[in-house]
Amino acid sequence: MTVFILLAGLGGMLVGLSRQLNGRLSISTTPLIASFWNHAVGFVVLSCLGLFVGGLLPVGATEAPWYIYLGGPIGVIFVAAGSWAIARIGAVNSALLIIGGQMVTSVAFDYARAVPASFWANAAGIGLIVGGMVVSRGRRKVAGSQ
Repeated sequence: MTVFILLAGLGGMLVGLSRQLNGRLSISTTPLIASFWNHAVGFVVLSCLGLFVGGLLPVGATEAPWYIYLGGPIGVIFVAAGSWAIARIGAVNSALLIIGGQMVTSVAFDYARAVPASFWANAAGIGLIVGGMVVSRGRRKVAGSQ
């Protein structure tokens, strides 16, 4: 279990780093171009890794329903939106809004699939994220007015 917790933490750190790098690229180009290069370089790296490790095209992949492949186009929108947002509203606000959106959507999916969950724990998690956003915005306004 500890390995999975560490991997999740590492994933979160890499998302933050990726957002910063793509945000910087979108400032000097556009969010669409930043998203393009993010995915083009990622495709090359993933293809090389897949060829090296193997199993890139598993048996039965062509029989899968079409909609399970929508993660790619959704990822393009996510990267472009994140690249645009981080350059305009900052890393903290972008991260809080992205995580808040993930939390709300995840809670909705869990309820739709009848996954056992504590309503109050989910509500508290979302509330803390929204509270963090409010506190972050409040501190910036106070600091900016001095």
